[in-house]
Amino acid sequence: MLQQISMADYKGKDRLKNGAAVMNDRYDKRQYMTGMGAFFLSGICAISAGVIVSILRDLYQFNYSFSGTLISLMSVGNMAALLLSGLLPKRIGERATTLLLCCGYFLGYLLMVFTGNPALLIAAFLAAGIAKGCTANKCTILVGNNAPDRSKTLSLMNAWFALGALLCPFMIAFLQKKEDHLAMAGVSAAGLILWLLFLSARIPRQFGTAEKGSREAGSSFLKNPVFWMLASLMFFQNAAEYVVNGWIVTYYKGEGILSGTTAAYTVTVQWSLALIARLLMAFGPGIRKPYRALSAMGVGLTAMYLLLLRMETSIPALIALGLFSFSIAGVYPLATACIGEMTSSASVGVLLSVGGLGGIIFPWLVGFVADNSGLRSGMAVNLIPCVGIIVLPFLISRKKEKMKLQKERKR
Repeated sequence: MLQQISMADYKGKDRLKNGAAVMNDRYDKRQYMTGMGAFFLSGICAISAGVIVSILRDLYQFNYSFSGTLISLMSVGNMAALLLSGLLPKRIGERATTLLLCCGYFLGYLLMVFTGNPALLIAAFLAAGIAKGCTANKCTILVGNNAPDRSKTLSLMNAWFALGALLCPFMIAFLQKKEDHLAMAGVSAAGLILWLLFLSARIPRQFGTAEKGSREAGSSFLKNPVFWMLASLMFFQNAAEYVVNGWIVTYYKGEGILSGTTAAYTVTVQWSLALIARLLMAFGPGIRKPYRALSAMGVGLTAMYLLLLRMETSIPALIALGLFSFSIAGVYPLATACIGEMTSSASVGVLLSVGGLGGIIFPWLVGFVADNSGLRSGMAVNLIPCVGIIVLPFLISRKKEKMKLQKERKR
């Protein structure tokens, strides 16, 4: 998941007492609970998109290219939210910005209930993507500002997102048995509850401003080749994950591996294993050699993706899918942590923007190839970013070693 916010946006400082964190003076339980609850609902709304696209395709006989475009528009909206969340608060305030942008889940999925018009569906998925990006930003601030231990609390927040993602296929399958359009209506209702949570929260007009050190950090990271290599790694991670999230239900139905509402449960398999992996990352032993670990994750997810494409029966295919999700779940947090001293509001914004492009380009590319050569060939395109996740960490490690040697020689 993309939390498009930097540590500079957190206001207040936690005090330490006998080595333990003490709740800061500005702790607000309502904001904290709002962030947790809204991110849980965002898990339902965001991960439902891939299943909803499959339903819409069956209802209106859309081709693969248009289906891929709808999935990509979620990423476009997510990137737009990064820009809008930075610009609008200066003009209308944080509360108004949050309520304006986060209504996209409710309105977007509601629009899908009433129309199959391609232009309106484009607007609907774009709005849902904007809501996804804005919710990630605001929930990170609300939870991070009001917790004594930010790292563990934000890990818990991500677990709530994963729980929402796990529950969404059950909700959709239940509603779809009654009527296809009820599935979209149910997700829209979840979006409305999310919006009402933000409405009831005491969101200030402005969150804390960046500290002096953050403002003066400048843009030196743009000249660092390691940063751009990490940004490329994020591009590949987003590409590989968004293709699977957006296309796997359609792929399983098209290949006859799963059928009907049963295919929606692939989301449960994905997020169950992803949740386990993220909890292990958050609470397990530390990783001493991150680039080696990233390459190992790349090997694992590539092998599992190859198996996934070769499977012809449901149980082996679901096992391969689950192991793929387990392997890729740790790439995002570990790659982000590798930014290290380059971390700033500007660098995080650039990193996430470059990464978001992967989630836009590759789902569309899969649909384009599928229309011309078949869905299996389209899904094979996703092997490109999978292999990239293997190779790039090795290249980054080599580059960092060379840069370190060059600094030592100058001394």
